[in-house]
Amino acid sequence: MNQRTSKIDWSVLLISGGLLVAFVIAAFINIESVKTFVNGGFAWSSKFFGAFWQVLMLLHFLVALYIAFSKYGQVRLGLLERPEISTFKWLSIIMATLLAGGGVFWAAAEPMYHFMTVPPMHEGIDAKTEGAIMPALAQSYMHWGFLAWAILGTLSAVVMMYGHYHKGMPMKPRTLLYPIFGEKLKTSWFGTMIDAFAIIAVAAGTIGPIGFLGLQASYGLSALFGIPDQFPTQLAIIVGLVVVTTISAVTGLHKGIQRLSNFNVSLALGLILFVLLFGPGGFIIDSFISSFGFYVDHFVEMSSFRQDTSWLGSWTVFFWGWFIGYGPMMAILVSRISRGRTIRQMILAIAVIAPLVTTFWFTVVGGSGIFYELQSAGSVSEELTSGGMPAAMIAITEQLPLAGIISPLFLLLTIVFVITTGDSMAYTIAMAVSGEGNPRVSLRIFWAVLMGSIAAILLYIGNGGIDALQNFIVITAVPVSILLLPMLWLAPKVSKQLLHEQK
Repeated sequence: MNQRTSKIDWSVLLISGGLLVAFVIAAFINIESVKTFVNGGFAWSSKFFGAFWQVLMLLHFLVALYIAFSKYGQVRLGLLERPEISTFKWLSIIMATLLAGGGVFWAAAEPMYHFMTVPPMHEGIDAKTEGAIMPALAQSYMHWGFLAWAILGTLSAVVMMYGHYHKGMPMKPRTLLYPIFGEKLKTSWFGTMIDAFAIIAVAAGTIGPIGFLGLQASYGLSALFGIPDQFPTQLAIIVGLVVVTTISAVTGLHKGIQRLSNFNVSLALGLILFVLLFGPGGFIIDSFISSFGFYVDHFVEMSSFRQDTSWLGSWTVFFWGWFIGYGPMMAILVSRISRGRTIRQMILAIAVIAPLVTTFWFTVVGGSGIFYELQSAGSVSEELTSGGMPAAMIAITEQLPLAGIISPLFLLLTIVFVITTGDSMAYTIAMAVSGEGNPRVSLRIFWAVLMGSIAAILLYIGNGGIDALQNFIVITAVPVSILLLPMLWLAPKVSKQLLHEQK
C-alpha cells in the first residue's frame, strides 16, 4: 500500500476542517461563550461517560493481554513475512507520537501536583512527605501507564489491519466497524461522520500540545536567555515548529518522521542517563521500584475509583477522554508502520513495553522534582503554583548539574516531542482523509499548517483558548469511545479468523 494516491474524501475534509475552523472563529468572536459551552460539555461528558470510559480502558488492556498470550498472538499482520521497520525505529515513532504532552508538560508537573495534594483514593497519607512519594508517582503511572497505552493501537490496530490489508478497506477510522457493517461503510454517510469526528478529536488533542509548547518554550527561553515571554515569541516558536513539522510530514514515515522520532528517543535516553549518573539517580531508581509496586498493588483500586467524581473529572476522566480521542488515529498509524508484526509483538510493545518506559521517564523527571522539593521545600512547588506547568520543568532542570547545558537540552526535547506528534498526526490525518497509506503531500501540508495556525490563533486570543480546545477533546471522545467499544469483541473475532486463514 505504498502507492501515491490522489483520493481526497472531500466530505470528511470539509466537516472536520470546517468544524475546527468554526471553533476558532467562535472563540475569536466570544471566547467566554465558547468556554462556557466547552465546560458544560466537559461536565456532561464526565458525568455520563466517566464510569464507562474507566471500564472501557480497563477491559481494553485485559482483552489485549488475553489475545497476546493466547494462540492468536502468533498471527502475523499486514500480509508480510517480516517487519518493514526495525524494532527501535518502530517503537520510537509510536512513543514519540503520544508523549508530546506526557513526556514534557505532564512528566514534571503531574507527580508534583499529586505530591502536593494526595489523590483522594490515598486518604490518610500526608502531602509533601516521604509517604506521599509512592502514591504521587503511582497515580501518574495510572494516567500514563498500561491503560493509557492499551487504548492506542492494540485491539483497534488488529481490526484496522485486518480490514485494510486483508480485506481492502480504506485506511480510515470507519474501517474499525468493517466486521459489523461490511463494504457498505466505504460510501455511507455513517462512515463519513465516524472519520470526521475521529479527526476532530485527534486534531484537538494535537493542537493543545502545540499551543502549550508555545507557552512552555517561550517561558523557558525567557528564564534561560532573557528573551521576552510574549506572544511574538510564542508565535515565532509555533511558526518554526510548523515549518519543521511540515517538512517532516512531507518527507514521510521512512525519512523525516522516522529520523525525528529516533533523535527524540535518543535525546531522551541520553538525558535519562545523565540524570541517573549526575542527578538523584539512587532516589529515582528506589522510587520507581517502590512506586511501581504500589501501582501494581493498587491497580484495580485506582483504575475503578469512583468516590470523588470532581477529582476524576479534573484528572483521570480528562486523560481518558484525551487518549480515547487519539485511539482511532493511533490505530491507523500503528497499522501503517506494523506490517509484518505479530499480534503478540504489537500488543506487548504498545501495552507493556511502552508503559514501562513511560513510567520510568515520569520517575526521572517528576521524581527528580519531588527529590529537590524534599531537599528544599518550595523549590519546585512554588514555581509550579506561580508559573504553571511551563515553570515546573525549568525549576527541576535548573537544580541539576550543568544546568546551563541540561536545561536548554530539555527545552529542545520539549520542542522535538511536540514536532514528532505534529508530523505523525498530520500524516495520519491525511491518511484518514485519503484512505491510503501514502497520502497526497498537499494533504499533509494542509493539516500541519492548519493545526499550527489554530494553536497560534488561540494563543493570540488568550484567556484560556488553548485550555478550551484541550477540554473539547473530552466532548469529542464521547462518539469515539462508542466506536472503540466493539473492539473488545471484534479483535478476538478477527484474530481467530486470521489464525484460521493462515493455517
